[in-house]
Amino acid sequence: MSDVMQMLRKVRAVVLRQGVAVQDADDILQEAFARLESYTRAHEVNSQEAFLVTTAVNLSRDQARHRMRSPFDGGTLDLEAIADGLPNPEEHLYAQERLRRANTGLAQLDPVTRRCLLAQRLEGLTFPQIAVLENMSVSAVEKRVARAVMFLTQWMDKY
Repeated sequence: MSDVMQMLRKVRAVVLRQGVAVQDADDILQEAFARLESYTRAHEVNSQEAFLVTTAVNLSRDQARHRMRSPFDGGTLDLEAIADGLPNPEEHLYAQERLRRANTGLAQLDPVTRRCLLAQRLEGLTFPQIAVLENMSVSAVEKRVARAVMFLTQWMDKY
């Protein structure tokens, strides 16, 4: 392995020990190497490895300070964490209107059918459980719930 490759591996290891993320280590190493090349054009460098290590460590510290000041910069931004998951005002208004419409449709059902539908949909009761509560057959409960769902679907589709 060439001396340059060996030196770059050592510098990369130092940068990683500084707590730099693996995906950022190569970028820091490249920037440090570019600065070494630029500096050697005008100045004499006694130890390229020492120069690279010092530059890379300083770059990693600068990067950490920058991230502390600006948490929304640096590529590790979690948009899901800051995104507003609430509906926009128009969607909220539309949902309220649909809820009012559904409530009006529920009021159109006879009380027994409404209780059967709500017990099944909201309370999660099974048809046999509802049949016991309402003192009717399972088949009658199934038919009432099916008719209620069909009525509400048509009711909601009108508007």
